Parts: sequence; C-alpha cells; structure tokens
Amino acid sequence: MSGELTAKICVPCRGGTPPLSRAEAEPYLGEIPDWHLAEDASRIAREFKFGNFAEALDFVNRVGALAEDEGHHPDIEFGWGYARVTLFTHKIKGLHENDFIMAAKTDALAR
Repeated sequence: MSGELTAKICVPCRGGTPPLSRAEAEPYLGEIPDWHLAEDASRIAREFKFGNFAEALDFVNRVGALAEDEGHHPDIEFGWGYARVTLFTHKIKGLHENDFIMAAKTDALAR
C-alpha cells in the first residue's frame, strides 16, 4: 500500500463499485492498527476510551465535523467514557479506501 492515509481525501464512491474483499482490506489495517474488521469484513470498527462523558462528546463532535468535511459519515455510539466508531461505505454496502482514510483521520483526532 502506498501513501499515508491521513494525507489522502475521501473521494465520492459510485454505485456499482465493488467493496473491498477481506484480502484487499487487511493490508490497510497496518496503518490503523487499533481498528478491526467487523461483520464479515464489510466494516471496520474501533472503540475509543475517555476520562468522562464530556471528553467522549467532544470527540464525537470533532469526528462529526471531520465527517462533514470529508463527505464520509461513520456510525457512532457513545456514552460515559467511550465512543465506538464503525465505518463502511453505505453506497456499496462494504469497505472502500475512504473508510480507511476516515479511520486514520479519526485516530489523529484522538491523539
């Protein structure tokens, strides 16, 4: 795989584009090691930990702003001290490079 994911931008995905297979998706995990493949490799997910509810909410708001900027929106569940982020490309019902770009940029927000 070439290039750092955080340096890339999400590009609109057309319908009819096949989702990444497990074999195609696995190499991306090297750049986002805290994420894992979920739901038969059709999604990637990660749980982030925080000291309290306010920190989790702040993180979720920053991820939301990033998602709007990138035009790529994750599913987010959060509560006191945690946020779970799940990414997949809705249009193709599976994974695309955009999901890994968003994951890398989401990791950068958590640092």
